Amino acid sequence: MDRATIEIYERVAAVYDAQRSPRQSGLAEEFAKTVGGGELRADLGCGPGRYTAWLGTPVLALDAAWSMLALVPGKAPDALRVQADLEALPLRRGSLGGAWANLSYQHVARLQLPLALARLHDALALGSPISVALFEGTGEGLLDDDEFPGRTFVRWGAGDLRPLFTAAGFEVGAIDRGQGAGSEPHPVRITATRARTLPDIVGPDMRLLICGLNPSLYSADAGLNFARPGNRFWPAALASGLVTRARDPWHALTHHGIGFTDIVKTATQRADGLAAEDYRQGLDRLAWTVKLLRPGAVCFVGLAGVRAALDRRAVAGPRAEGFAGLPAYVMPNTSGLNAHAGPADFERHLRAAAALA
Repeated sequence: MDRATIEIYERVAAVYDAQRSPRQSGLAEEFAKTVGGGELRADLGCGPGRYTAWLGTPVLALDAAWSMLALVPGKAPDALRVQADLEALPLRRGSLGGAWANLSYQHVARLQLPLALARLHDALALGSPISVALFEGTGEGLLDDDEFPGRTFVRWGAGDLRPLFTAAGFEVGAIDRGQGAGSEPHPVRITATRARTLPDIVGPDMRLLICGLNPSLYSADAGLNFARPGNRFWPAALASGLVTRARDPWHALTHHGIGFTDIVKTATQRADGLAAEDYRQGLDRLAWTVKLLRPGAVCFVGLAGVRAALDRRAVAGPRAEGFAGLPAYVMPNTSGLNAHAGPADFERHLRAAAALA
C-alpha cells in the first residue's frame, strides 16, 4: 500500500475515528450472515474498527496502521488484531471464511491490485463471500478536497470492476453503486464468492505472461498452475532459465517477472467442457488484463486450446497478429498426455517466447 497514506492514518487515527460513524453497519451485519457459522471472517483495512463488531465472530481486524488497530478493542474487544499490508496478507491458504473491506483497497496502486486480490483469493476457503467497496471514477493520486491531505486514492472505471475480480478468481454476484453516484469519485461495492479456480498471478513490469486455456480442477484445488506431477511445464521453465524455483508462480512473478493467467477462468475436468461463449468472455477479460499491465509478451500454452479459443489456424511459434497489441507466442501443451512434443521442445519454445519479449 502507499506508505505516505499509511503514515497519515497513523497520525490521524483518533480524529478519523471521532469523525466517522458506521453508516454501512446494516450491510456489514447482512454480510456476516453469509459467512459460515464458526468461520473466521476478516475486516480488511479495518481502521478503528467501525464495522468489525458488526461482522460476527470469530473476526480478524487487519490494518496497516497500528494507531488504527489500537482503537479496535473499544468497539470489538474479542477481535483478533493483525498489522499487515493488504498487498501481503500474512494468512494461511484457505484460512478465511469471508472478507469485508470497506474503502481500503482503494489505497492499493492500480497495477498492484490484481495481485493483492489474488492473495485474498488464496487466503479464502472455497465459496467464501467477500464484500469490497472501492471508489469508481477515473485517475489515481491525491484528492483536491481530501480532509486528510496527502492520501493516495485509486478510482476504477465502471467497466473495470467485473474483469478485475473475475481475473482474481472470484465469481461476481453484484456491483452496487452507493449514494453520490452523480459525482466522482463515488463508492461502489462488489459482492462476490471465492471460485474454484486459479487467480491471475500478475503485476507490472512482467517480462512474459504465461497463459493456459483454463485450469484443471486438480490445479484449482492445488492452487498451482500446471500442477499435475506429469505436466512438463515447470521442468521446462527451469531448464530454459525462465524461473529458478519449480512449482512456485508467486516466486516466478516476484523474482523473474513471469506472470500466469488462463483464457477461461472456469476450472473443468476436461477442456472440451467449455463453450464458445466461455472463450469469447475469457478473451475479452484477458485482453483487459494485457492492456492494463502490458507484459513484454504473452505465451499461450496449448496449441489445440488456442485453435479452439482464438485462431483455428494457429501454429506453434510467434503469432503474427500478436494479442491485444502486444507480441504473442504459441507453444504446445505441456501435459504429459501430449506425445507430439518433449522436454527439449518445451524448453526451446519457452526460450523463444522470452526472447520475443
